[in-house]
Amino acid sequence: MNPDTTLMLVGANDETVQKARQLGLHVLLLQHPSKLSAEQERLSDHTRVLDYTDWSEVRPVAEELKASPGFGAALSLTEAGLENAGRVNDLFGLGGTGFEVANRIRDKWAMRLHLAGLDPAALAAAPLVKREDLDVFAGRHGYPFVVKPTDGTASLGVFRVEAPEDADRVWAEVERLRGTRTDRISTLFVLQDFLMEEYVDGPEFSVESFSFAGRHVVVAITEKFVDPRHFAELGHAVPARLDPAAAQQVRECVSGFLDLMGIRDGVCHTEVRIGARGPAIIESHNRIAGDAITDLVQGAYGIDLVTHALGWPFGLVPELPDTLEAHAGASTRFLVGEAGRVESVSGVEEARRQPDVLAVRLNAGPGDAVRDLKDNWDRIGLVAVTGPDTTSAIRRGAELIRDTLDIRIARDGGGSTRARVAGREALTQDSGDAA
Repeated sequence: MNPDTTLMLVGANDETVQKARQLGLHVLLLQHPSKLSAEQERLSDHTRVLDYTDWSEVRPVAEELKASPGFGAALSLTEAGLENAGRVNDLFGLGGTGFEVANRIRDKWAMRLHLAGLDPAALAAAPLVKREDLDVFAGRHGYPFVVKPTDGTASLGVFRVEAPEDADRVWAEVERLRGTRTDRISTLFVLQDFLMEEYVDGPEFSVESFSFAGRHVVVAITEKFVDPRHFAELGHAVPARLDPAAAQQVRECVSGFLDLMGIRDGVCHTEVRIGARGPAIIESHNRIAGDAITDLVQGAYGIDLVTHALGWPFGLVPELPDTLEAHAGASTRFLVGEAGRVESVSGVEEARRQPDVLAVRLNAGPGDAVRDLKDNWDRIGLVAVTGPDTTSAIRRGAELIRDTLDIRIARDGGGSTRARVAGREALTQDSGDAA
């Protein structure tokens, strides 16, 4: 095994390991017990099962594997592995993103502190420690404003404080969530600290970028549809339907942000809102996006961001040009339902066989609980599709859920219902989607 073609992966799914092997790389996988699959064990050259969020567990294993068989790069494409992949890079001088940069991006308060000293246009923010902090922040910055965890994901624990009478309710929710896990699937993070930040009233987008030795390429701008009540994401579409001037503003905003944060190489997923003062950075992650957005990018642009992220440290993929043109549209639509339990599931394989379908993924099967939509983990599943353009792809995803997928739910209040497409009203208003 040649160390120059050997990659240490800190956490991964089956697809990531498969694509690393397709590039001709040897894989040393550090995997959490709750995430390990038979396919990962089969494809990896060495697999170590441990809590990869715990540096005291990761360091001795990394030192052992660096001595033999050796590896040329350490990488993570999953949120929970980013910081310790950075520590491995630092420990052995491997290049790539180190811990300091990974931490200041992942920790939302660290990001705000860093930007406050460098970017005069950065959103105002403050830590939320006690109930009175809500009143103080409102006095300085007005209503509405946002409360969110410093290290959360999937819109869990994100609240909009609209007026003084909301403060007690939001504080009670913050206190309830402290010390709980960030999701109902992996439970790798514990919510602890919260912050307050200015609210940007405007449409939301994410930017899927790749950096090549400090040259930032915006691969795609993703149009996002977000529930205004609790920020759960209702859908995504690529390429975003933005006029050229606004799209250029977003590109410049994100490129400048990545410079300020110290990103030099690799993939990033950055969330932006366009408000009265122009584009504003909401948060960022030095990893691929979730919700099948990488599938959308590949479907619309032909760019595989996972393969690029894995191959770039070894010089196995080319640099991308500064501008890219989409050859199609692509969209993710989500399934949601009323509170209850799944009775039956049908139509999944039929949907997957459709030529314009990129992915069909379900989070729940017969017997599993269904919750009213409050955050991303309450969604039942997704479909990702392509179309001739963005609007067509948005409509096609809704049609697939309506006509092909049939997830039946026994409601808590009695009776039976069917899972439906999320955000029908919001998407109809924003995109002209008549589905």
